Amino acid sequence: MDKIIYTTNISNLTYGRGYVYSLQYHIVWCTKYRKKVLLDGIDNEIKDYLNDLAKEYSFSIMAMEVMPDHIHILVDCKPQFFPSDMIKILKGNTARWLFMKHPELKKQLWGGHLWNPSYCIVTASDRSYDQVKQYIDSQKTR
Repeated sequence: MDKIIYTTNISNLTYGRGYVYSLQYHIVWCTKYRKKVLLDGIDNEIKDYLNDLAKEYSFSIMAMEVMPDHIHILVDCKPQFFPSDMIKILKGNTARWLFMKHPELKKQLWGGHLWNPSYCIVTASDRSYDQVKQYIDSQKTR
């Protein structure tokens, strides 16, 4: 019986002080009531803002697409960064920023909440990374 050994692509590893890692997460979250409010240039504004947040909090956005009622994002982060904390940062900051920049959105959403409280997070491996990235990049053309 042949033994199959899977190795990590060395170039995809990140080196920290005393540790080496490769952690990517595919995260999806939706607007409240799946309301299609991320339109008319707001989608591009959110992309810019999320890229700024990533720089501020030291994680990398590998792929991102903002749909009218949800967001797909593929992030690479340090192992010290809990995924749930990252999601709170992403959702909380974008909601506050977007409501300040576009107060008319509050009128379209009952209760004044932008995001549904739930989310989906899936780890991406060396073998699935390209598939996940291609899936996110093709969202607008589906």
